[in-house]
Amino acid sequence: MNGISRRGLLKTGAAAGVLGLTGMPLRAQTRGGKLTVGLNGANTSDNWDGRTHADMFMIGAAMGAVFDCLTENGADGSLKGELAESWEASPDAKVWTFNLRQGVTFHNGKSFGADDVIESLQLHVAEGSKSGAQPIVSAITEMKKITEHQVQFTLASGNADFPYLMSDYHLLIYPAGQIDEAIANGIGTGLYAVAAFDPGVRFVGKRVENHYKGDSAGFFDEIEYIAINDNTARMNALLTGQVDAINRIDFKSEALLKANPAVRIQEVTGNQHYTFPMHTDTAPFNDVNVRQALKYGLNRQEMVDKILLGHGQVGNDSPIGPANQYYNADMEQLAYDPDKAKFHLQQAGLDSLTVDLSASNAAFEGAVDAAQLFQASAAASGININVVQEPADGYWSNVWLKKPFCACYWSGRATEDWMFSSAYEAGVPWNDTKWDNARFQELLLTARAELDSDKRREQYGEMQQILSTEGGALVPMFANYVQAVNNRIASPDTIGNLWQMDNCRMAERWSVA
Repeated sequence: MNGISRRGLLKTGAAAGVLGLTGMPLRAQTRGGKLTVGLNGANTSDNWDGRTHADMFMIGAAMGAVFDCLTENGADGSLKGELAESWEASPDAKVWTFNLRQGVTFHNGKSFGADDVIESLQLHVAEGSKSGAQPIVSAITEMKKITEHQVQFTLASGNADFPYLMSDYHLLIYPAGQIDEAIANGIGTGLYAVAAFDPGVRFVGKRVENHYKGDSAGFFDEIEYIAINDNTARMNALLTGQVDAINRIDFKSEALLKANPAVRIQEVTGNQHYTFPMHTDTAPFNDVNVRQALKYGLNRQEMVDKILLGHGQVGNDSPIGPANQYYNADMEQLAYDPDKAKFHLQQAGLDSLTVDLSASNAAFEGAVDAAQLFQASAAASGININVVQEPADGYWSNVWLKKPFCACYWSGRATEDWMFSSAYEAGVPWNDTKWDNARFQELLLTARAELDSDKRREQYGEMQQILSTEGGALVPMFANYVQAVNNRIASPDTIGNLWQMDNCRMAERWSVA
């Protein structure tokens, strides 16, 4: 078997998988040359510590080039082995045994084995860790080295999605005993070794010879990622030939790209969503009626039309998107209704409401404009939104999670539990709404261990409804991934939709045309 879908994994529950290394179509790839990409999402504080990664530049450089995880999400949605060759579970999906790939070496020559996996995962539950993968690793009650190339994980409760979670971009594998050095210098097992790295500016990687992935991936001799956070500058870099590809195109300038015969646009629909999280433990957002007033004061369709220019769809205040298996399409769509917003303000004992909304285009392209649209639509309900424009550099460390109402971007996750446990489980580091609802938390634990797909669908459907009605995340829109590539670069027919730029794996999957 060379791949297993999420649906198949859940259906069998404790299925074992022996999964291939390549998601490329059956055609010859041209080996050699260089890929230069202009990316946003870079910061001067960037580093090789996977616990800190949150945006495209470092995810693409780390998970997508320099480091590996245990598993990998294929462009077609299948789950593939990366540093793990295969895995199997106990009947209750509580004990998972991973068979590790042999003959793998780190860029400094150290051999890869079970100790590297265990020490790397333990980073995420170390004292003071704020890793986005902390809830994944904290669910593991025991990590046991069976042999040099076999690791066994015992979970607090069964989790049919566990192999998918091991593909999380935070869960990079470092060399045991040398982790500080590996984080300082970027020492992984990936297809590309670090040749140069200037945080917030540039990354250069050189192709590793005799890599364990062989000729099935990594077709460029060299890759270079240039940090171009400004949207116009990024587009101009592509049009003038300074870079071969860019992420997050400016929809307002899309016509210029389409008019250039040397450039093609890639657009895929995934679970990427833009949000305005409210801290549900902080006044006035701790009042559900205030949250509901803001939900009805938001004109979602206007935002899709004017910010996404049609490249997406209206959201319903749940992070589960159309690419998820248990997406609840039957929920009543929240609609712009100033009268209902006023009603909920009155229920909260308020005649009017004034709140600050922090925004920067570092959160997502058009975030400031989206916040101003929200300001205009909410005014009809007696809600005064003061839009605070924040600096782009440091937005994720200084604003997100700290300001009680701000703009945010989420790529979404391949499974419902993965998304919920990353951002909505009580107490996890990336719970940006400070959400803690007893019924939701009960369902989260129950659905995680449930192997019956029909029961899971019902449970996840209820959780989406709770968030839509009572939650602290305003999710006005799901945005397609839209990026542009020079025709001198070839890419597979199927482009991954879990993250930008072919699941951040363009360095591995693309080639010179």
